[in-house]
Amino acid sequence: GRAGLAFRGAYGSGTGRVDAIAIASPDGTAAHLDPVKLTEADEAALRAWLADEARPKAVHDAKGPILALWSQGMSLKGLSCDTALAAYLAMPGQRTFALEDLARRYLNRDLRAEEESNGQAALFGDDEDAPAKELALRAHAVRELAEALEAFLAGRGGTQLLSDVELPLLSVLAEMERAGIAVDSEYFASLEAEFGAAVKHATEEAHRVVGEQFNLGSPKQLQEILFVRLNLPKTKKIKTGYSTDADQLAWLATQTEHELPTIMLRHRDQQKLRTTVEGLIKEIGDDRRIHTTFNQIIAATGRLSSEKPNLQNIPIRTAEGRRIRQGFMVGEGYETLLTADYSQIELRIMAHLSGDESLIAAFESGHDFHQATAARVFDLPPEQIDGELRARIKAMNYGLAYGLSDFGLSSQLNIPVAEARALKEEYFQEFGGVRDFLHDIVRQARNDGYTETIMGRRRYLPDLTSDNRQRREMAERMALNAPIQGSAADIIKVAMLHVHQALAEEGLASRMLLQVHDELVFEVARGELERLTQLVCDQMNAAYQLRVPLEVSVGVGHTWEVAGH
Repeated sequence: GRAGLAFRGAYGSGTGRVDAIAIASPDGTAAHLDPVKLTEADEAALRAWLADEARPKAVHDAKGPILALWSQGMSLKGLSCDTALAAYLAMPGQRTFALEDLARRYLNRDLRAEEESNGQAALFGDDEDAPAKELALRAHAVRELAEALEAFLAGRGGTQLLSDVELPLLSVLAEMERAGIAVDSEYFASLEAEFGAAVKHATEEAHRVVGEQFNLGSPKQLQEILFVRLNLPKTKKIKTGYSTDADQLAWLATQTEHELPTIMLRHRDQQKLRTTVEGLIKEIGDDRRIHTTFNQIIAATGRLSSEKPNLQNIPIRTAEGRRIRQGFMVGEGYETLLTADYSQIELRIMAHLSGDESLIAAFESGHDFHQATAARVFDLPPEQIDGELRARIKAMNYGLAYGLSDFGLSSQLNIPVAEARALKEEYFQEFGGVRDFLHDIVRQARNDGYTETIMGRRRYLPDLTSDNRQRREMAERMALNAPIQGSAADIIKVAMLHVHQALAEEGLASRMLLQVHDELVFEVARGELERLTQLVCDQMNAAYQLRVPLEVSVGVGHTWEVAGH
């Protein structure tokens, strides 16, 4: 039968240690082990048992223990269930997947050493300490929880996603975290100083144009100056007065000749950049690399997220933001970085799911996709589509997949709401299949209570039938987005598994370092660039068969920014 494991120790992306292991057997017994105190023979036996693929094991949130075991020269094989991942797939909208909460919900049990759940006899004698008893209780809970969650998940169609995608991805992500990515710490230090000086300059400019000093980070003081002292046009009404968020400041900058809104926007941009760089510097390890932590159970759509530091939060739309990527570089002993990302994957998924022949034809036309769709909407030859028309349809193409409203489109394009509504109607006249598909997604989700991706990943949305209009409309936007963004997440996870396997099979020394949404970043070993490029493109293209083929763009360079494309 399957054993349940619980670990106590310190876990980190680059390092970690296991101080104690509790192993709960199907017969109800438990062993509590301290790897450091074991005899040489017992340690060898533990090492062999942990590495035995044929011994099925259940663990809660296994990636941390896997990394810690690696740092102690051990490995964990035979993982047949991670109870955190199973609970996430069953109910992705939950706020927490802590073992204690799951034990209460699915086993009706408290995980405290003084509790003898279900009349079970004490696992240890009185000489055992409370931490040992508690760890043993956790191991038993993990073993029983694995059974309960797999049964629950089977009723929700998620067992294959767990066994074929999320579980195998655990060790791939662990390897990426252990590798980390090399950085230029001196460059980051100079960048932080530069952004800091820009923040100081913007602060002084704001004080100068107002004629007095004030706290630029205080919404209350800013409201007083903008709307009382300077009597500028009022922005959106909020509980505390009038909004001073970035969108409202940008609007204010167009409505007045006063310099302050523009200065405030520049101050916030520079402050955000400085904070981002400060966060990166704090996370540089002794090996001069940054080891982010990838999370599989945070985003309800199925997307990976990252923390310590959050590498998905690095701005890339502005030239200054992209300068931060310049600090990530190829490590010693490797030749270059390679980036590969899916081109317009979410729009390709929308074409696949909707079956809209016009949208599919736009992809197959050989023209730039946004230019081709604009040509169809405005009934013009592609070569007559200028930058403004293309931008309008690009906003529409992406916005529809996120439930963009008439008002949202008008704000994005800075056009009247009526004009945005007319543009949307023109679009749907040409792409009726997309309109019907988006309508059907919400209707089906309202009936079923959930949306589903191409690989069966569900997102439950009870607010679709809420009496509260705001909550219902938010749930409708989630219902529009979840199948498309979730399907993109599924596809890149499968691509990562295939690439990782192909790298091992071909014996390449190159390695995968990062995943940021639709992009993968690799460190290329000397002499392997051509083989790696072909391997990555082949595996990413073959990850899923869409009606519109997947397309991969690649770039090469010594820094992440130069390797961008």
